[in-house]
Amino acid sequence: MSDFREDVTAEDVKAIRTMVAEVGVFSPEEIDVAEELAEDRFKLGAKSHYHFLLADSGGKLAGYTCFGRIPLTAERYDLYWIVTDKLAARQGIASKLIAETESSIRIKGGKAIYAETSSRTAYVPAHAFYRKHGFAELARLQNFYADGDDKIIFGKIL
Repeated sequence: MSDFREDVTAEDVKAIRTMVAEVGVFSPEEIDVAEELAEDRFKLGAKSHYHFLLADSGGKLAGYTCFGRIPLTAERYDLYWIVTDKLAARQGIASKLIAETESSIRIKGGKAIYAETSSRTAYVPAHAFYRKHGFAELARLQNFYADGDDKIIFGKIL
């Protein structure tokens, strides 16, 4: 069972950094960015451009999404992060998080959601997750992140 909330606490900032690091696929720079976005939301609250949806299970952070409206678009949103705690994996928390995030975006007037990811083998489960939840691969920018590491953009109309 998961409870969802939007407010990021100081403890969440630390937990998010640890959670992202423990996934084992993100670079130190990416881990820093995840922490910075959480810190931004913690410090600025609703004034932050970044929205968070956090899933708690058993009194502990089990996963989260970070998303935001894409500037200069009509009701389009980027999904910046969706991460679950390794101990919470395979419990359906990621599926619940994406459904709740999509609902939150709809409530905010959002019409579409986009997620970018790497083409590296470590990200194949993420590709399957997006497809399972109705996202389509919309674009692939070859050698974007590095030679042999494409940027894949998934999208979904809400």
